Amino acid sequence: MQNLVLTVVLTALVAKVITEVWLIVLNMHEVRQRQNAPPKALREVMDEPTYRKSVEYTLAKSRFGLFGEAYGAVVLAVVLFSGLLPWTYDLLGGGPTASVWREGLYLIVVMTLLSLPGLPLDHHAQFRLEERFGFNNSTLRLWISDKIKGLILGVGIALPLLAAILFLIDWIGSWWWIWAFVVFFVFQLVMMVLYPMLILPWFNKLTPLPEGELRQRLMALADRTGFKAKTIQVMDGSKRSGHSNAFFTGFGRFRRIVLFDTLIEQLSEQELEAVLAHEIGHYKLGHIPKMLTLSAGFGLVSFALLAWLLQSPTFIEAFGFHFAESGPGPAFLLFALLAGLFTFWLSPLMNRLSRKHEYQADRFAQKNGPGAAPMISALRKLSEKNLSNLTPHPRYSAFHYSHPTLLEREAALSVQVGDSSA
Repeated sequence: MQNLVLTVVLTALVAKVITEVWLIVLNMHEVRQRQNAPPKALREVMDEPTYRKSVEYTLAKSRFGLFGEAYGAVVLAVVLFSGLLPWTYDLLGGGPTASVWREGLYLIVVMTLLSLPGLPLDHHAQFRLEERFGFNNSTLRLWISDKIKGLILGVGIALPLLAAILFLIDWIGSWWWIWAFVVFFVFQLVMMVLYPMLILPWFNKLTPLPEGELRQRLMALADRTGFKAKTIQVMDGSKRSGHSNAFFTGFGRFRRIVLFDTLIEQLSEQELEAVLAHEIGHYKLGHIPKMLTLSAGFGLVSFALLAWLLQSPTFIEAFGFHFAESGPGPAFLLFALLAGLFTFWLSPLMNRLSRKHEYQADRFAQKNGPGAAPMISALRKLSEKNLSNLTPHPRYSAFHYSHPTLLEREAALSVQVGDSSA
């Protein structure tokens, strides 16, 4: 049975890597076929030099992605099948009599060590790939500082959470996983409130949007749509990257609208209003609670599966651990490492739901914001500034695009304009 477990895991790993490589190659082929000039429908979005640069950017990211897939698969295979995990567990003094803090510390130490092989790739992506295409604004010192801060926050937040969940196993017994899920879900909700107030300022400076016509326009939109935001803040995203974004965080009286400074520089006031109307649409149409509910369902199933694996000697011992001499740490760690091999296949379904929400938010923005034209104009500018891939392969898009393509969104907005004028 242990060989069967290893065979299933190895098959899942190989299948995921082969599929990812196939999708990337498909996408690269699609992009190359159109690399000489943008399709007719997209010629107003990018001029030919910018379009060629976007093609180069997409192909460069794709080649890097191919290497990253192979590299990540090799690292994971070595970690899973070399005996490294049980050796580390014994070294750190894990076991059935170990404290919940020691078991939690084992998980954090191992996950931290496993993140180290990815640092060279992260550095290359930031200071080679992004730098080459003019997006990187970070410095090596800032990059290192971000990693250290992330580690400190990760340990400070994850260790108490893991200790609490591990404590429930001994305290409650066989139904621990239900209460562990409750603790984890409540933790997620609390973090939605605390993140913009306590964590985000560690990395970025947030300042109130200055008084003026833009603020008045955006606050009027929020009032008109019943989106009572505490404040509108500007985040200095430009100190790391030339990419732009907008989002809101928290809920209730803790809700905040956050705009990247790069976004404000790139878009007109009317276009910014359209983008904000889109984000408000997600809130007003109930997308946030819907996704939280879906996430809760996945979380509950995950904890139930974890509880089952925790009682499976075959699963634990297949990877070199001794079931009778192990605490819950190994099962938690193996679950964390292996889950992505199987949830990967759900990506098209999750992305399909996400794209449905994006269309609905666009429709909301068209009806409650400045109209379809500013929304289309904003999408075009963002595609140009971010050198977006305008012609992804449909299969690649299904697995990797949570948003519809520019052409798909424009077509949907144009239909809405036609319907509203009928």
